[in-house]
Amino acid sequence: MKIVTYGEIMLRLASPRCSRFIQTESFDASYGGGEANVAVSLANFGLDASFVTKLPDNLLGQAAVNSLRRHGVDTQGIVRGGDRIGIYFLEKGASQRASNIIYDRAGSAIAEAKLTDFDWAKIFAGAQWFHFTGITPAVSDAAAAVTLQAVKAAKAAGLTVSCDLNYRKKLWTKDKAKEVMSGLAQYIDVCISNEEDAHDVFGIAADKSDVAKGEINREGYISVAKQLVKKFGFKKVAITLRESLSADDNIWSGLLYDGKDAVFSKKYNIHIVDRVGGGDSFGAGLIYAQLNKYDSQKTIEFAVAASCLKHTIEGDFNLVSADEVVRLMGGDGSGRVQR
Repeated sequence: MKIVTYGEIMLRLASPRCSRFIQTESFDASYGGGEANVAVSLANFGLDASFVTKLPDNLLGQAAVNSLRRHGVDTQGIVRGGDRIGIYFLEKGASQRASNIIYDRAGSAIAEAKLTDFDWAKIFAGAQWFHFTGITPAVSDAAAAVTLQAVKAAKAAGLTVSCDLNYRKKLWTKDKAKEVMSGLAQYIDVCISNEEDAHDVFGIAADKSDVAKGEINREGYISVAKQLVKKFGFKKVAITLRESLSADDNIWSGLLYDGKDAVFSKKYNIHIVDRVGGGDSFGAGLIYAQLNKYDSQKTIEFAVAASCLKHTIEGDFNLVSADEVVRLMGGDGSGRVQR
């Protein structure tokens, strides 16, 4: 089973040990980005995952490619060109202090990609699934145009299309997001959201929920899923539900709605090592489960368990196997040493 993901992989520069930007004298370098994170997860689950992007033809671009290849991701669809790789700076929060991200991605290779850069018919040959996020069309108007080209080609080729809404207020306004994402939505089969995205992008909010206080009303999110399906015709909607106790401790669960019925996962109490990529690992788990024809309950349990494990791993990538996810689903969450 082949899955194609399209988006931007960036150089991640993180201040070490939860230090603040204004105090750190060094940064830990790694690579990551929404759709790249999904591809790595799927490759680690044993699937044929391909990541498509545009990167500069220099050593930083090659380092980004190498970071994917080491985990078994197919990088043949990556186009080389442009002047720079996107960068994001991460300051991890702690206790009641929130994490902070600063983007430096204007003028990146993918932001200046052209419609002629990608041969989608060749890229999608033999594929069953295409995944992108709302981050990619937010990068630039050019990136949005390529994303629209990609989803049209994916649907024409008969692929299932999934999208994680992933609203980023530092990249575009809510009005622009609604305009662009509404145009893309007609090609999406599986919509993935967190507890805030549907409101930020489409103005669909859950009643009696307050994400700032960590208050989640389950019935309100069933209503959100139903409204998304009614408005856009999605076949399925999956929503991650994060109850934030602090920057270090969250309660994590999820919802899957198939157009008729809604199911919820069990809840996990997570002590966080690194939450970046948590939503991407959820999306990857959802895709893996659907391609393996899991029923709705098993699908949401697998996706949430995979994402729970990602929160314990440093960096963007979820470096766990499908077997490890299944063990957690089965109740083995003790953290005892495996000998």
